[in-house]
Order: sequence, then C-alpha cells, then structure tokens
Amino acid sequence: MEKLGNQKTEGQLHDGVTSDSDGYNKHEASSHDGHDFQTVNESADNSNIYSQGGKNFRTLKRWDTIFILFANQIGLGILSLPSTLKTLGLVPGIIALIGIGAISWYTAYELLQYYRLHPQVLNIVDMTRFVGGRTLESIAGVMMMIQVIFVAASAMVTLSIALNTISDHAACTVVFIFISCAACFLFCLPRTTKFVSHLGIPNALSVLAACIIVMVVLGVDGPRGVDNMSEWSREIVIVGNPSFRDGLNACLKIVFAYAANLSFVGYLAEMTAPLEDFKFCLTVLECGSMTMYFIFAVIFYCLGAEFTTSPILGSTAPVFSKAAYGVALPAIFATGLAYGHIGSKYIFVNVMRWTGNLHEVTASSVKSWGTWIASVTGFWVVVFILSNAIPVFDSILSITSATTISWFTYGFSAVFWFHMNKGQYFRDWKKICLTIVNALLIIMSLFMNAAGLWASITELLDIFNSSSGVRGVFSCGDNAS
Repeated sequence: MEKLGNQKTEGQLHDGVTSDSDGYNKHEASSHDGHDFQTVNESADNSNIYSQGGKNFRTLKRWDTIFILFANQIGLGILSLPSTLKTLGLVPGIIALIGIGAISWYTAYELLQYYRLHPQVLNIVDMTRFVGGRTLESIAGVMMMIQVIFVAASAMVTLSIALNTISDHAACTVVFIFISCAACFLFCLPRTTKFVSHLGIPNALSVLAACIIVMVVLGVDGPRGVDNMSEWSREIVIVGNPSFRDGLNACLKIVFAYAANLSFVGYLAEMTAPLEDFKFCLTVLECGSMTMYFIFAVIFYCLGAEFTTSPILGSTAPVFSKAAYGVALPAIFATGLAYGHIGSKYIFVNVMRWTGNLHEVTASSVKSWGTWIASVTGFWVVVFILSNAIPVFDSILSITSATTISWFTYGFSAVFWFHMNKGQYFRDWKKICLTIVNALLIIMSLFMNAAGLWASITELLDIFNSSSGVRGVFSCGDNAS
C-alpha cells in the first residue's frame, strides 16, 4: 500500500478520506485478490488527522477499547431482551438472540477488513466514499446522525423512565428528559474519546448489579402482579405464536442490542494499534455480549414468565424496581454519553472541514473549542426534541433498529464486502457462499426499513391511542406506567 499520509501536507488534510482518485486507485490495487476471512496485508501507514497537528487523539489501547465497546453495546438493549423471549417463545427467541449476534459479529469483522485497506478513515461514513463517492458519503452521513441521535434519545427515554420510577412520577416526563440531556451535555464536553472508556467497568457492573437485584426478587417474591407465589404457575411459552408485527418488533429489539457496529470504525481511528488489537477486542465484546444476553434473557423470562415486562427492571414490586433503576443509572447514562460523543465529534469534524479549519481539529484554540461546544450543544438539543417525540421505550428501540441500524450493522458491511471482492464473487465455492450471505444482508436491511418501520410506528400509534400514561408527544404522562 502507498503511504498516503507522507504525501499530505497539513493544509491538504481533510476528514480522513483521501481524494477520490487516491482512494479508488488504492482500493482497486487491492480488490482483485478479494477478501473474506483470510488475512489482509496491513498498511504500513496507519495515520489519520487524530494523530497529526495538535493534541494526539489516538490514545485508546487494547483494554481501553474493550471497555468502551462494552459501554456502547451493553446497556439499553439487554433490558428489552426477556420480553422478546416472551413474544417469540423460549426456543425461537434463543435462536434469534444467538443468530443475530453471530451475524453482527461477522459484519463487524467485515468493517475491520475494509479498514485495513483505508486506515486513514475516521468513521464508517468515510468508508462509504470509496464505494459511492461524495453522494453516498453524504447520504451515509445523514443516516449515521439519525442513528446516533435515535440511540442517544433511547437512553434519555430510559433515564426518564428510571427517574419516573424512582420518584413516583414527581415531575413532568419532559423535565426528566431535559435533566438527562443536560447532564449528558456536560459530560460530553471533553473532546477525546478515551474518557468514555472509563465508563466501561461502571457500566458493566451497574447493569450486572441491577439485573441481579431483579433476578433475586423475581425468584423470591415473584413478578409484579403475582399476589401468592405458592398458587402461581408460570406460563413459559416454548414456541410462541406472535402476529407478524409483534414478531418483527421483537426481532428489532434484539437487533438494537447489537447496534454498536456503527461506532467501531470511530474507535479504530482513535486506537494506538488498531490493526493488531481490534480483532481481539471484537472477539471479547461479541462473546461477552452474547453470553450475557443469553443468560439474563433466559433467566429473567423463566422467572417472570407471562408477567415479564420491557424494560425488565419494571417487572418487580415498586420498591425493588426503584432500587434496580437506581443501580442501572450509570449504564443507561454511559450509553447516551458514548453515542453523544460519536455524534458530536462527527458534527465537529465536518464543520471544521466546511470552514477550512480542519488543521485545527486537535488544537486548543478558541475557534476549535467554540466549534466543539456548539456541536455538542446542537446535538443534545435535537436529542431532547426527539426523546419527547417518542417517549416510549419499546417503540423508540424498534424505530431506531428499523431506520438506520439495519444498514450500519448489516447493509453497509455487505456493500463493503462486495466492493472489496469485485470480480471475485464466483471464484470458488467459498466466495459463492459469501456472495449469497452478503446479498441476503442487503435484502434484510431493505426489509427492515420497510416492514420494520411499519411495525414499529403502528405499535407506537396504538400506544398513544391507548389508556397508557403517555398519550402523545411532549407528554407529561408517566412513561414508566
């Protein structure tokens, strides 16, 4: 590979993507060999703008990366998984849980393969330019911001549910969402991502502790709604019979639990040795995630049975639900903070590029800091509005999965695979199988866009029209009820 970084002057730097000709020539030189699971020669040049100019932003080591990946992935998603087993049935639910996790692992590895060819990129959006030029890059940029905003909004909705539960709905839900957004805004002000990695251990511990609290209470006292444990017979469905809409929404919630792929390239860009360390980090993340999801989803559903709720923390008596939500607050907060930092940094880098000041991205100048603070502010204002527009936990998870997660977790990885292997799709039986797999991933993404949006939006409208605490947008009603 050519050492592109040595050919750039500071004034020629942009957002981590070379000129069209450089990018395409570099890729075409490599693509004829094709790539799937074999080792790809690593580039000698692993530089991007985060390691040039002012402060070095490439500070993530192996365990920093593992912690930050867990902070991204283990959080909101796990809280909805027991209810998916209730909808799908125990056996189909487990198959979906493990199967979707395995697919997400494979598509994440495809991102790493493509990153090896273009190590100067800063995020997954930069990668799309090598496939479809500035047009696809612009479309992907809008899609990425939609997903990041939706995930951050999901965290804010969950925080508002927690605060409503803990305080017995002592204030308007809009107020709780505002408090949550304001807190995340303040903690997003540091510009490097490494500080988010420090949330990894507290995040994992808080989720684990909250789940253990609920697990013990469900085992001893039973779920909310059961007055006499000795007379209650659990109704555990082995194979469910959900409607098409309910089954699809259940699968969308599982997809949400594995939605961290979007952030992987951004963390690769800030790692000190991404090509050497990320495969190990990814293995730890995916194995740990699938194991944790499987154990807790199965145990919670078997304990809660027909009284299993989403989020699962609300399945116990009120006093124990308050304790569980209180313990889980760090994990919920970490999810919003991690995605808030991703979105804010994307806005920041692009504004600096559009204003011709990209060389000051890592500088501690007034212009650089002013742009950063404005980017963070704008991001959280939009999140506040969206959180109040969709203040229902299950609905915002499903809508997020149906809109953009399908592409950033599955579709774009498949597109990158086709670009890497151009002209090699039917070279041998292995390539034929992978061609079919990646074509199905693109079809699945399109299906989730169409059918998934229909299923999630109609479910939300039914909730608004029901007698639940939330009756519409910017509602003061109790979204924990």
